[in-house]
Amino acid sequence: MTGQDPRAAEIDTSKPHPARMYDWFLGGKDNYPVDEQMARQLLALDARGRDMARVNRAFMHRATRWLAENGVRQFLDIGSGIPTEPNLHQIAQRAAPDARVVYCDNDPIVLAHAAALLCSTPEGATEYIQADALRPDAILEAAGKILDFDRPIALSLLALLHFVDDEDGAAELVDRLVERLPSGSYLVLSHTTGDFDPEGAAKARAMYKARGMTLRPRSRAELTAFFHGLELVEPGVSLSADWRPELGEAIEVPGHEPIPGYAGVARKR
Repeated sequence: MTGQDPRAAEIDTSKPHPARMYDWFLGGKDNYPVDEQMARQLLALDARGRDMARVNRAFMHRATRWLAENGVRQFLDIGSGIPTEPNLHQIAQRAAPDARVVYCDNDPIVLAHAAALLCSTPEGATEYIQADALRPDAILEAAGKILDFDRPIALSLLALLHFVDDEDGAAELVDRLVERLPSGSYLVLSHTTGDFDPEGAAKARAMYKARGMTLRPRSRAELTAFFHGLELVEPGVSLSADWRPELGEAIEVPGHEPIPGYAGVARKR
């Protein structure tokens, strides 16, 4: 495992963390009262917070399965979050036992549970990198010890970019990472949006800002811009729930309003 010793990691329980809040929304136990408090405040803005997390997770499963079934054998998942079974490597290695997967996150609690990310098939490999997503060169250097950057890689930035504002270099981050990927690689993105409830999205953004965190919902057009120069896989950038539902794990959500998140997969020529 690349990164610091879990025993040396200091988990800050004085303020909420997106990875732990996501864990709470998914029904996990690796979160703290401060995370639950903010998650419940977000539920007051949109009661479907748990459904959003489940829909995003199901998209990850479908996209990973599609990639593995279409010949991809290497995966780099940045902003991996707290392990939740089945995780990305389990989906990939069920379809392709020789798949190699590198996870990356910067939350010490993810590091503390990283052993769950390292249970690879004998034919494949899994590795965990403790690094800040805003340091792409460090991530790429560490990932290069496990992945072959002369062969296609699926780069996943799932529910990550909405925590990086434009002025903090969201577009530059994606461009730098994609630049290093060889031809035949894929970029996989999912992202929250304020397209269906701008007022609620603005309130959520203010809530994050008040706690020293960033939330930057983006429109469908803004998410599509991250894929510039790449070939989008059908159906293009769609609602997360609508991306190839025939691959399984469709999430039944009460009501008729769409879950406010977009997703897409695109191939590098």
